[in-house]
Order: sequence, then C-alpha cells, then structure tokens
Amino acid sequence: MSSQHPIVAVTGSSGAGSPVVTNAIRHVLERLGASHVIVDGDGFHRYERSDFPKVVSKAAEAGRHISHFSPEANLLDLLESLMREFGEKGRGMHRRYIHDDIDVQETGGKEGTFTAWEPIPEGAGILVYEGLHGCFVSETVDIARYVDLKVGVVPIVNLEWMQKIQRDTSLRGYSVEAVMHVVERRLSDYVHYITPQFALTDINFQRIPLVDTSNPFEAQELPTLNESMIIIRFRHPKIMPYTFPQLLKVLPGAYISRQHNIVIPGHTFDAGMQVVLEPLLEQLLSRRRFGLA
Repeated sequence: MSSQHPIVAVTGSSGAGSPVVTNAIRHVLERLGASHVIVDGDGFHRYERSDFPKVVSKAAEAGRHISHFSPEANLLDLLESLMREFGEKGRGMHRRYIHDDIDVQETGGKEGTFTAWEPIPEGAGILVYEGLHGCFVSETVDIARYVDLKVGVVPIVNLEWMQKIQRDTSLRGYSVEAVMHVVERRLSDYVHYITPQFALTDINFQRIPLVDTSNPFEAQELPTLNESMIIIRFRHPKIMPYTFPQLLKVLPGAYISRQHNIVIPGHTFDAGMQVVLEPLLEQLLSRRRFGLA
C-alpha cells in the first residue's frame, strides 16, 4: 500500500459488470480533479486469442485444466510487479487486450491480440485496476497486499452468465453454445481462483435480480436495474468515513439486511456507488496530499 501512489482494484469475473463500477470510480476521480490511470487486467493474459485453444488442448492431453481464470494463463508476476512499482514510485508497465471491433477502432490493433507494453503516464496519482485478479493471493504471488481499496463486483452467478452470454454474442460474435462451453470449462477455476478474492475485498457490490433467471442459457432479456436489488457489503465498517445511519439517509429505499450489509434498489445503483466510493477515494487523495501512511 502507498500513501503517495494509491491503487484501487475493481475485481470481477468475466461478465460480472466490472466496467460499471470502474466508470463510477472514474467519474468520482474526475469530479475530484484527481489524475489517474485505468489498467486493463486482461492485458496481463499470457496468450493471444488464436493461441489459447491450442494451450487448452495441450493441457487437456496432459490431464491438466486451464482457463483465463487460471494463474498459469496470466502474467500475474508482472501484474504484481506493476502494483509494487506503482505504489513505490508511481511507475510501471501495462498493456491492453483487444477484445472486439470497438477496441480495434480505439487501438488500431488486431482483435484477439495485445497492444505494446507502455509505461504508466507520468503524474498519474491513482492507479485503477479492472480485471480478474485484483485481489489474487497464492504461495508465489500476493497482489492484494499492494491495493489500497479493494472493490468486488459479484452478481449472482446466473446473472453473471447471462451478462457474459449477451456481451460475447452481441459484441464478440460468439455463439451461445460456445459461451456455454467456456462457462462450463471455467467453473473449477472460478471456485478456486476468483471466488476467494471476494473475502479480501473492502466493498462488494452484488446485484440480485427480482425476476426468474433459473436458466441463464435460455433467457432472452437481461433483468433491468429496475428489476434488481443491490447488496453492498463492507468487510470492515470501521474503515468507512460514514455510518450506516448516514448512508440510509442519502440512499433512498436503502435498508440494513445484516451487520455489514446494506441493500439498495437497483435503479439507485449508480448514485449508490458514488455515495459509497467518493468519501473513500477522498481519503486516499488526502493521504496522498499530506503523505500520511
């Protein structure tokens, strides 16, 4: 952790909706006038899209299993190095994975490949990581130790799959059957490498649909925010610069469901994120401004 170069990690599985939370953080930082850089966690995948099926097949032949959730499919040592170097010196190297036509237009690169490694822009005050492994810890890698504010994005798993199916079929050209196969292949890694990270996050945002999502592979429409509730879980309420009663006053329709949990209506999700996150981001900026540990 660093007072001068704080790091925020937004961690969520594929299809969880992490970009929504990252955008809320970006809006808050812009409103606060804070210089920042957003790092694409997928840029730390080890393999390009065309190579990955061969890697999966080779692992299967050897009786092993691999997915994008697997540590061996990612450059987690380089991600840890980035976190450490940014925290110490405000520097580091990152790159971006080119997912689809939108990314192609923005980067000029080829879909399914990576941009070149490049340094973090000089003067970036806060690093915001968005990806699969922002709170990852193993015997050889400890990324979570360098993160000052850990945010988890964890919709119930059926909704997560529905969002992944819609994104991958509409934006990335995959069939529903292909996405189902990926979901099935990743299940073990999801349990072992993704889920444990949410025990380390400071805040989790979990979206719960109020409509039937029993069969996510047959559903035609995603539940809207008006058809959802959002659970906000705080790992250690003592880190908060506000109390639950204060939050209830400014979040319409909110209520406390358990000691560390607040529930808000889905249509207030954006406002709720900003109400919860802005004071915490201000704390990081104050520590940076005054050099507090």
